[in-house]
Amino acid sequence: MLKEIISVTELTKVFGGHVAVDHVSLKIDKGSFVSVIGPNGAGKTTFFNMISGQLPASSGKIFFEDQDITSLTAHKRALLGLGRSFQLTNLFPNLSALENVQLAVQARKAKGYKLLIDRRFEESLRALAMESLRMVQLEDKFTTPASVLTHGEKRKLELAIIMAMGSKVLLLDEPTAGMSVEEVPAILKVLKDIKNRGDKTIVLVEHKMDMVISLSDRIMVLHNGRLLTEGTSEEIINNPQVQKVYLGEAV
Repeated sequence: MLKEIISVTELTKVFGGHVAVDHVSLKIDKGSFVSVIGPNGAGKTTFFNMISGQLPASSGKIFFEDQDITSLTAHKRALLGLGRSFQLTNLFPNLSALENVQLAVQARKAKGYKLLIDRRFEESLRALAMESLRMVQLEDKFTTPASVLTHGEKRKLELAIIMAMGSKVLLLDEPTAGMSVEEVPAILKVLKDIKNRGDKTIVLVEHKMDMVISLSDRIMVLHNGRLLTEGTSEEIINNPQVQKVYLGEAV
């Protein structure tokens, strides 16, 4: 079994009197592709927000590579290797695709923005940024302003930025949200390529079940804030509880 990279114990989030995530405990293996599914209101995004540091946990523990990160800020978690995408893209619209990624590489190397920068360092930034763009099939768009990219291309660019940051774990919150039907296969191929490289752990929240089933090594099902069950795609598809609370007639 692969060594676990993320482990959460009794993770809980309470908003007033509402328990959004209820004592969830789970482990995610290094290099695996794990999907988190569940009906609307199941607690998926809240769970993601606690893992990445956007929300503090009400109780419970979060470990990343055996380090307790429960009290760390989102920024510090990102520097450790936890990369998070959102349902809405967060890019610099007037900068080119390459410049957006270069800024991420520069931040990773802990150098603030400078008007005058060592030429060799600038060349290394460009090389790393171009490699990230190649990984998401955007190398031919490197001079294109982010504002001109299609929605699907913006999602690819966001992935390139996360990987350029040196992220070991990619936390992807509905990466196909808002995409046209024609754009989905392209992002699906990018995710398959990243998975096949074997050097990233991917944790996905996604409603498109055909995508979840085709990509996932394991699927974790949340329901009413609790971990209902987990297993392989086949085990989840054939689980009567999952069919009842989530998949329904789609199975």
